[in-house]
Amino acid sequence: MHLHVLLGQRPRASPGPGTGSSGGKIEAGESRHALVRTAGGVGITPTQYYPWITRSYDYEAKYNAQGELESRAKTVKLHFFIVTEWTGEPAGLEQQALSWQNPERVSVGPMLPANAPILSALCLPSVYAITNLHELGEEVFLDRLRSALARGLKMIQVREKQLSAEQLMQFSRKVIAEATPHSAKVFINSDLALAQELATSGVHFSSAQLIALEEKPQGLLCGASCHNQSELTKAAKLGMDYVMLSPVQPTMSHPEADALGWECFSQLIAGYSLPVFALGGMHANDLHLARSHGAHGIALQRAIWNQH
Repeated sequence: MHLHVLLGQRPRASPGPGTGSSGGKIEAGESRHALVRTAGGVGITPTQYYPWITRSYDYEAKYNAQGELESRAKTVKLHFFIVTEWTGEPAGLEQQALSWQNPERVSVGPMLPANAPILSALCLPSVYAITNLHELGEEVFLDRLRSALARGLKMIQVREKQLSAEQLMQFSRKVIAEATPHSAKVFINSDLALAQELATSGVHFSSAQLIALEEKPQGLLCGASCHNQSELTKAAKLGMDYVMLSPVQPTMSHPEADALGWECFSQLIAGYSLPVFALGGMHANDLHLARSHGAHGIALQRAIWNQH
């Protein structure tokens, strides 16, 4: 099943006319009820929704042909929510055109510049699987991978620290071969050169690699592991495509690490600009809980492969 997003044409009187996600101004002191009010502008009442990301965008001052100021420079802060259930039928109550679009293949325009990273983030699935070859063995793992892909898995990270460079390449090729017919994204953990050589969807950096990075590599999606505020800040500054924040709950792989807990997790990413995957002790039924605390989705290394 493909995610679709409702895009609406802005009224001509609005600054920067174009096409974008539905929304409106938030007055001082408002919170989530502002979402319900603004969603009413397209004829719906949200009944299930989640806090998502917050982005800022700078609009330059605009002048007409005579050099007269038409609109002043300003910075807007955009608070996004994911609405998954609602009552009513979407309609352009302000005579604006509406269109359901696949964020990976948008066919309407012109698009507002601020929407480019939003659409890119919407292309990331809500469930992110990390390979577990070390514990399962290749035959069992590949069988579990095929089953997960058949159930709709769309995002996989190859993370096998125990493999040699040659073994990692061969195993990655096998994962890619299974994922490609399902249009699933494959990321390589920590090895940018290998990700580029295999033309994978992206690369995932460790927190140490993130801190050492001076700029985000071009040409592929980039994610990073984060464990604290400073690492989250660095990832946002570099413009990474997503982060994993961990450990949310105790894990078998890092039993000595102090778990963040959901309250701390939520506080760390409040108002954050990048999609965040919750990692550490996750199970498939934790997705709703993670989203309610501001996560884009969940990342799983063991539980995802136990569903067979």
